[in-house]
Amino acid sequence: MIETIEGLFQKDQFDAKDRNALESFLDQLDEGTVRAAERVEGQWKVNTWVKKGILAGFRMGVLADRSIDENFRFFDKDTFPLKSFQLSSGVRIVPGGSAVRRGSYVAEGVTCMPPMYINVGAYVDEGTMVDSHALVGSCAQIGKRVHLSAAAQIGGVLEPVGALPVIIEDEVLVGGNCGVYEGTIVRRGAVLAAGVILTRGTPVYDLTRETVLRGDDENPLEIPEGAVVVPGTRPVSSAYGKTQGLSLYTPMIVKYRDQKTEKSVQLEERLR
Repeated sequence: MIETIEGLFQKDQFDAKDRNALESFLDQLDEGTVRAAERVEGQWKVNTWVKKGILAGFRMGVLADRSIDENFRFFDKDTFPLKSFQLSSGVRIVPGGSAVRRGSYVAEGVTCMPPMYINVGAYVDEGTMVDSHALVGSCAQIGKRVHLSAAAQIGGVLEPVGALPVIIEDEVLVGGNCGVYEGTIVRRGAVLAAGVILTRGTPVYDLTRETVLRGDDENPLEIPEGAVVVPGTRPVSSAYGKTQGLSLYTPMIVKYRDQKTEKSVQLEERLR
């Protein structure tokens, strides 16, 4: 499959055989047997060939009418229709305007609250809740029993193909209106308070361990296991900034999960 997809990525013109190969590839993405990134010996590794396959699928596709009726008009590439679910899928999709694109894996026990969106290449594991107005972007990897709260945005990363997608590990709580974007790994059990924004270039101040966490061109920003992150500010260091009383947004780790944190997180289980 890898060699086939690498070949598709190099092509500009496609035939019926190529279409069949793409269908097989998308089936495997749907089933979760291939994924855009996976953990190998404790480290997350991007599968560039998977992202190449998705990009080839967009080039291969033609615009198709996906309208429900004359009042609800939708148009998208024919290679990426909505994902097909059955009652036997075990996924709770509450009525009200949600959409899950084909080529994403959504495990049994996932809850989708309206309206939400899961894009192609995403992997959403068992028991996760994707709340209202939340986005799981292309190729994002979401672990087991994660709660993506209302309006949380998990960014998509298709290009460059070598870029690691956003990773949210098991049992993470992502608060409302959070944004987690390219070059970020949130380790198991971390809690992001409402309004936290994380990117590869965002410095995160760990007040408990008295250190600063940063990503760079070669390494992602990593939020440690069990960290509790809140939005904060730090003063601008320039003379002009000081005279104007300006501050910069800065996420801060204020503690690591404790018994009180566990009780607040356990309340989320009642919604599943």
